[in-house]
Amino acid sequence: MMNIPDQFKIKKTISQNTYLVDGVLKTWKGETADVYSTISSTDTYKPTLLGSIPQLGEEQANEALNSACHAFDRGKGLWPTMKVVDRIACMDKFVTQMKTKREEIVNLLMWEIGKTLPDSQKEFDRTIDYIYDTIEDYKQMDRDSAKFKKNSGVNAHIRRGPLGVVLCLGPYNYPLNETFCLLIPALIMGNTAIFKPAKFGVLLISPLMEAFQNSFPKGVVNIIFGRGRTLATPIMKSGKIDVLALIGHSSSAKSLQTQHPKVNRLRLVLGLEAKNPAIILPDADLDVAIEECIAGSLSFNGQRCTALKVLYVHEDIVEEFNKRFSARVDELSFGNPWEPGVKLTPLPEPNKPAYIQGLIDDAKKHGASILNAKGGETSDNYIFPAVLYPVNKQMEVFHEEQFGPVVPVISFKNIDEPLNDIADSNYGQQVSLFGKDVHTLSPLIDSLVNLVCRVNLNSSCQRGPDVYPFTGRKDSAVSTLSVHDALRSFSIRTFLASKDNPYNNSILEELLEKKTSNFISTDYIL
Repeated sequence: MMNIPDQFKIKKTISQNTYLVDGVLKTWKGETADVYSTISSTDTYKPTLLGSIPQLGEEQANEALNSACHAFDRGKGLWPTMKVVDRIACMDKFVTQMKTKREEIVNLLMWEIGKTLPDSQKEFDRTIDYIYDTIEDYKQMDRDSAKFKKNSGVNAHIRRGPLGVVLCLGPYNYPLNETFCLLIPALIMGNTAIFKPAKFGVLLISPLMEAFQNSFPKGVVNIIFGRGRTLATPIMKSGKIDVLALIGHSSSAKSLQTQHPKVNRLRLVLGLEAKNPAIILPDADLDVAIEECIAGSLSFNGQRCTALKVLYVHEDIVEEFNKRFSARVDELSFGNPWEPGVKLTPLPEPNKPAYIQGLIDDAKKHGASILNAKGGETSDNYIFPAVLYPVNKQMEVFHEEQFGPVVPVISFKNIDEPLNDIADSNYGQQVSLFGKDVHTLSPLIDSLVNLVCRVNLNSSCQRGPDVYPFTGRKDSAVSTLSVHDALRSFSIRTFLASKDNPYNNSILEELLEKKTSNFISTDYIL
């Protein structure tokens, strides 16, 4: 186990003993929680201690809430009233410092959540690109707004304004990228935020604490550590949160929403679970379909909301597909994240192998078989992907979002079978459609775009590129996350209106000439 290259070794643990409130990195002297990796660093298997984090309580949660509320100050605060160029300068300062922490954060991504080295590097670099793309899109938004309109005798200066105080809760599978896809657009639009990192992937925020502290005015970003229920419950019950930004499970989102005393006032930006299917038609190119379904179902061990979680294969080709697909699954290499060419890596949740085994046992009880030779082989921190067939609606794996290495396969005769299942599903994020004949594909595409939000033709489901919309129907999402859309999800259209007469017009001219207002501006940001 233990030929760990020197650059990837955990040389010292991280004692994260501060939290960020009101612009101050406050030292915590109370209860802490150890953070372990399921990756062993000894010859005999043993989880590796990575460090510790504070276990803050209700008092600190309210402290962070009051800090964010004070910084927003009912819309009067420095941050929400700041010039666009000045908010951009703060974000530039932050991302410049963030880039210096790449090696440290990439290493923590591997150890904390078991993500491969190339994928960890990609997550970091993609997040940097996302921040820069957000800045550029925000500049373009401001340029488009740097004008007056006139209609029916009324002049209007229309911009987008912040919503208020945001509670930001990110996921463990993309603890940097998807968290920042919430936090960055929320901040740059002038909102203030309380951010609690995910349970796994928490220590990788540690290298960025000082950058958050010195890049933004005090109280704009507040970072707290601890149990989600302990911290989020009093924050939501206060009624002072304007936006709940969460990527996670719909049950968490529902629980938090209902704790807000004025739910009608609460804006939701949610990326939730999915059960994305692949539909493989009889004329599909099987070489393409198998490779894309391998990537779609087992990249990062299937721990992605965009993963393919059920494969519908036409009965005419299901035998051939199953044989070749199962062989390809067994060829995937398991190892530690930094090992060259590794595809399958340790699972970050200690209880996940037992959960996956439970799904396998239930499926076998209801008539499924494991098609691949290695399927279900278990080690201390992993269970090898099992290809299950035939799967039916009696099985838990048909209904549950497995979020792990198990691949259910269903054969179909009539295309209405998968279509009806997708329509009846609680989820509606994406689908992968494999086939060639345009006369067959056309009506399918026309129906599927009304059931899910992205149809992937002869390719696996995915989030990127980040400039494209990322959303879902039903229990899969609320609002749209992409560079362009997220800025709009965290803001609202607001404007100054003025009757078109000489008295008002002279005032507007003076406002523009003397530049006394940060809101009223026709300056063009280069």
